[in-house]
Amino acid sequence: MRIGMPLNYSGGFKETVDDLATYEKAGLDIVYVPEAYSFDAVSQMGFIAAKTERLEIASGILQIYTRTPSLTAMTAAGMDFVSDGRFTLGIGASGPQVIEGFHGVPYHAPLGRTREIVDICRQVWRREKVQHSGKHYNIPLPDDQGTGLGKPLKLINHPVRERIPIMIAAIGPKNVELVSEIAEAWEPIFFLPEKAGDVWGEPLAKGKAKRDPALPALDVVAQAPLAIGEGLEDLVDFVRPMIALYVGGMGAKGKNFYNNLAQRYGYEAEAEKIQDLYLDGKKDEAAAEVPRDLLEKMSLIGPAGHVKERLAAMKEAGVTTLNVTPFASSAEERASLIEQVKTLASEV
Repeated sequence: MRIGMPLNYSGGFKETVDDLATYEKAGLDIVYVPEAYSFDAVSQMGFIAAKTERLEIASGILQIYTRTPSLTAMTAAGMDFVSDGRFTLGIGASGPQVIEGFHGVPYHAPLGRTREIVDICRQVWRREKVQHSGKHYNIPLPDDQGTGLGKPLKLINHPVRERIPIMIAAIGPKNVELVSEIAEAWEPIFFLPEKAGDVWGEPLAKGKAKRDPALPALDVVAQAPLAIGEGLEDLVDFVRPMIALYVGGMGAKGKNFYNNLAQRYGYEAEAEKIQDLYLDGKKDEAAAEVPRDLLEKMSLIGPAGHVKERLAAMKEAGVTTLNVTPFASSAEERASLIEQVKTLASEV
């Protein structure tokens, strides 16, 4: 398993990047840069590329609605160039709160748009004259929709790679099936290895049956908080507010993807209670209702033997990249955790 780490987008970015060289030496394989409604991810990833040598860099994620497909492809090609071929394009649909609430564009047809965007990106990277006639994107723009002066163009530059890896964030059955069919990597959220097969096994198999044999095996990127040592079990409680935010606050009743996932994991009553409390403004009470069992099973927290058991469960469930958040107060301690988990992962 590769070991990755997400970067915090809420502050202290330059200081975090200054520590990446330390994590790189400790064996960190890849860093994921999110893009919510903070600073854009692209400028930050370029900064990371200039500060590192071996570390792979991924957008985790760029949402699909506000950049044109061709611009997304150009951005990925540019990032791959400045990083000397170390870039993975992570994309996803995000949610209507961000897309409509912050960007002011309609949130619709995430599956259809994703498929078309992937096709257009790969045309751009192959330096083909981009031509696409789809339900959501038409390139060049048809004469009756513009000036009539558009013509097929190809990327001026020669990309470092004509096939930049694409990672897609997805948790719904249809979305996961699409990822399994067309992408190099899949990023689910709140990965629970004991339930992964029940929740995602069928859509993964359906997508794989249609997968291009030229594509590599699907890289499964799972997130997990990390702390190794005795007496640390209660650190899982630090994850409660984030789970409550997603399960309770990311959407409305009947329109929350993460709440649906918690229910599919078997926490139907708990998910409903968390959402009711959160939407009533009772965030602390909502966090207290997050099941301890869920927190423990999606975490890598505890003695080395326990962490190794959880790593084995992750591997058995198909995880190939672990995106860990080390719980530590200094760069040196975080680097030590990266070294330890990398060693433990190599033993399972």
